[in-house]
Amino acid sequence: MERFVIAITRTCGSGATSIGNILADDYGIDLYDRKLLRLASEDSGISEALFAEADEHVKNSLLYRVSKKVYTGEIIPPESGNFTSDENLFNYQAKVLKELAARESYVCIGRACDYILKDYPHVLKVFIYAPLERCIQKEMERQGVSRKEAEKYIAKNDKYRRAYYKYHTGREWEDPYNYDLCLNTGDLTYPQAAEAIEDLIRIRFGVEVEK
Repeated sequence: MERFVIAITRTCGSGATSIGNILADDYGIDLYDRKLLRLASEDSGISEALFAEADEHVKNSLLYRVSKKVYTGEIIPPESGNFTSDENLFNYQAKVLKELAARESYVCIGRACDYILKDYPHVLKVFIYAPLERCIQKEMERQGVSRKEAEKYIAKNDKYRRAYYKYHTGREWEDPYNYDLCLNTGDLTYPQAAEAIEDLIRIRFGVEVEK
């Protein structure tokens, strides 16, 4: 089977992780999201805790509101004082994604994977979103929280993802020109959404799901 990558960018509450898991199961491939932190830690020798801390630091950093550090593929060497900077931790995650793409098919959730692999063949870049009301209901049920708490959670996460994407890619997160497919899951079940993506993979790459 030809190697391919499904790079999923998503809004909070749109069901992208569930859809990603269905795709990974249907194709018998791995899904990478936070698991990528462990692989990047092993590759760099930087502790996984530092990668996790960088994720949290970025969420609360004013830096993302006023500047950009567009990824260009560089790795900061260990002797540098910036070796464990947020930027270099992103660089190592990107390095791992590229190495994985050279040897296996996989699904990636977030991490600006669509941009990192923009010059690679056989990458399907998908943006998954849903109407706000659907997302609110999803998070209320998933977390067992009030409507107000769900609204706050969604707003915070989408704001972070928008800023993270802009900071590392220089692009607008919700620009449809970044993606091969923009999929509204509002009126779809997650298996139906996965099937729509699989149809495009079959058309684009000639890869069928073995069922």
